[in-house]
Amino acid sequence: MSMVLSSTSLTLRPWEPGDTDALAALADDEELRRWTSHRVAGPQDAVRWIAAQEAGWKSRKRLSFAILLTGRAVGHIVLKRSKDETCGELGYWTGASARGLGVASGAVELLTAWAFDTNTGVGLSRLELIHNAANPASCRVAQKTGYSLASVLPARAPHEAERHLHAREREAVPRS
Repeated sequence: MSMVLSSTSLTLRPWEPGDTDALAALADDEELRRWTSHRVAGPQDAVRWIAAQEAGWKSRKRLSFAILLTGRAVGHIVLKRSKDETCGELGYWTGASARGLGVASGAVELLTAWAFDTNTGVGLSRLELIHNAANPASCRVAQKTGYSLASVLPARAPHEAERHLHAREREAVPRS
């Protein structure tokens, strides 16, 4: 895929086969496993996971990006498009070396702008961001990037926690 989004400090680009070692290293993180369903157990599993991300791009339903900081993969962000293609859901995670540096917020801002752009991007009208309600860092990222808390979602399974659903509309007044 040639879709690349960038700012002065971050680049978002589709995951590539050459990212397997970096992905496996990032995924070997207890904190990441605590908050996400993202599981990659070593380089062979990373090959499978990256292939699944490529399939998402082909279907245009799940647009997944590696988050690069100074040319190095430090996280992941994904836009999952709704069936009617007017809404989407963002998901993201960052590796230990990138936490607390504004990487997640920067990536959410980049992908949000592109997803709402009707000229060069996807042109969605609403985006949602869902995270574990006990994860205050994800709440801060959502708030910092203009996503308002819309509701608290109950746990769906015995081992799943409550979740916060944050939302942002395309018509929202641009933040300064």
